[in-house]
Amino acid sequence: MFVENSIENLKRRIGVEWQNPSLLLEALTHSSYAYEHKGKFTTKDNERLEFLGDAVLELIISEYLYVVCQDKMEGELTKIRARVVCEPSLAMVSKEINLGQCLYMGKGEERSGGRKRPSILADAFEALLGAIYLDQGYYVTKNYILKELTRIINSVLNGNLERDYKTELQEYLQQRNGNAARYHLVKEEGPDHNKVFTVAVSHQDKILGTGKGRSKKEAEQQAASMALEYQDNSK
Repeated sequence: MFVENSIENLKRRIGVEWQNPSLLLEALTHSSYAYEHKGKFTTKDNERLEFLGDAVLELIISEYLYVVCQDKMEGELTKIRARVVCEPSLAMVSKEINLGQCLYMGKGEERSGGRKRPSILADAFEALLGAIYLDQGYYVTKNYILKELTRIINSVLNGNLERDYKTELQEYLQQRNGNAARYHLVKEEGPDHNKVFTVAVSHQDKILGTGKGRSKKEAEQQAASMALEYQDNSK
C-alpha cells in the first residue's frame, strides 16, 4: 500500500493529468518486479522509457545551458551538462521526490537496498521523464525537468556538486594528446533483474582501470575513478 500512496504524492508533485496512466506504471516498474511476476504482470519494466528519458533530459539540459551560459564555450558546456545528468545528480533528485518509494520492485532487490541504490534511482528518474514526454509532450517535460534540476544546475555552476570521474578523466587525457578514453564491458554477472557489471577503461590500448557496479554507468564511474587515482600515484 505504501507504494500506491507514494505514487499519489508523486503525481501531485508532477502536477499533470495523465492521458495514459499505464506509462507512469511502466516508468515505476523495476526489472526485478517484472521478472518476479512474469506471466502475472503485463506491464513492461522501465528500461525502454529510461533510454528515451535519458535522451530527452540531455536535450533539454543542453538547450537550457546554451541559453543561460552565454559566456561558456562548447567544452565547458559539455562538462557542465555531464555533471548535471550524471548518476549522482539524478539520484539526488530522486531521493528528494521520494521516487524510490514509488517503485514496484522485486523482493530480493528490495531486501538488498534497491530503493536507495543510486543507479536504480537515477534510471527510474530518466524513465519517469520518458513517460512524461510521451504522455505530455516536450514543453511539459521541459518545465518539470527545470523545476527539479535548476538547483542542481546552479550547484554545478558554483562547483558544489559530486565529482564526475568520467568527465575528469576525459579532460585529463585530452589535455595530453586529444585521444578519448574507451569503456569496455568486461562481464555481466547475475540474473537479468540483479546484474553486476564489470567495465574497463582504456586509452591507446592500455587498460587504465576497472570498476564494478549495479549499472554500466556506475561501473564506468568506478573505472574512471580508479584510472584517475592511478594517474595521480604515477606522477
